[in-house]
Amino acid sequence: MTELGLLLDAMIARIEEVRAPVDSRIERALRSVPRHRYVPPIALIADGDRPPFLIDRDKDPELWMTSVYTETAIVTQLDDGATDLATLDGNYSSSSSAPATVADLLELLDPQPGDRVLEIGTGTGWTAALLCHLAGEQNITSLEVDPVLAEAAAKNLAEAGLRPHLVVGDGAEGAPDRGPFDRVHATCAVRTVPYVWIDQCRPGAVIVTPIHTGVGDGHVLRLVVLDDGTAQGRFREYADYMAMRSQRPVYLPDPAGVQPRESTTRVDPRMVVRAPPGARLAIAALTGLRLDTRTEPGRFLVWVSSTTEAREKALVIWEEGKAEYKLYELSDRPVWDEVVAAYFQWVRWGEPRRDRFGMTVGPQGQCYWLDTPSQVIS
Repeated sequence: MTELGLLLDAMIARIEEVRAPVDSRIERALRSVPRHRYVPPIALIADGDRPPFLIDRDKDPELWMTSVYTETAIVTQLDDGATDLATLDGNYSSSSSAPATVADLLELLDPQPGDRVLEIGTGTGWTAALLCHLAGEQNITSLEVDPVLAEAAAKNLAEAGLRPHLVVGDGAEGAPDRGPFDRVHATCAVRTVPYVWIDQCRPGAVIVTPIHTGVGDGHVLRLVVLDDGTAQGRFREYADYMAMRSQRPVYLPDPAGVQPRESTTRVDPRMVVRAPPGARLAIAALTGLRLDTRTEPGRFLVWVSSTTEAREKALVIWEEGKAEYKLYELSDRPVWDEVVAAYFQWVRWGEPRRDRFGMTVGPQGQCYWLDTPSQVIS
């Protein structure tokens, strides 16, 4: 079997192929906390460039070990455990995150020795172990909603000689008895940042979380807790994380007996959906709507829907060779027109990039802004 040192060297090299050189503290942590200790014997590789396949430590230890140290996420659970990984098909509900993404988020978090850290989503325990190395195991509190995953992570950590404080519970509730925290690190995506995370932090604390707006790919958000009980910060980079279970999207059924109105639109839905991250943030901020897509031979379908009203939905269909595109609407709310208007507002703003957008979170909720917190988007 390939020597561990060589595998770690290769993993670090692959990370640096897709991003800047890894911070020296993070690199030492990655080398000191071997990933294979936190990957189950049977797992699923689904990197998008090839069909999903199983890795089995007992059947092919060499493939399992080399796969663990590639630059890819490793799926460890399907459908909250209801579907066997061997089926290769289901909703991904837990994973060991891609090493480059792990490095990205840890660098943004910048945990220092002695910092009290709250991790949301223990998963396999790998990131918790990295946090133990960076800040000290006695300072780490890690929350996991799934009891089966929590038990496996606790075993992985104990076998590595690490004993952070582990809690089984909903990450949206935080860990009030363990605060105040200096850092909050989420390994699952939220749409709404739970205010309790901020409330359980001391002023100056840093919160790093993937955030999924419902429009296109997800983003990383880095917040700093202010002395007035709010937190603010900017969107930093791409992140594709599974949703926190208590914030998974709910898809409302079409209302019974309602016939959609058919019309057309001249705006190519592909242009809107495939727009840069800044455009997608603008659409999310200005509309609060969700976009879902499907590609078929010669067709591209986009559903625009409200998260609260089943009737507030539209379907836009691009068909190859057509100058206009079919539009089906269920309610009087012109949700597709709102999305289009938001896209062109982004164009009028000068097509700002992702890192010009930010968010402020307070007791009354969250709001997006452009360039400075005083320029709230609404």
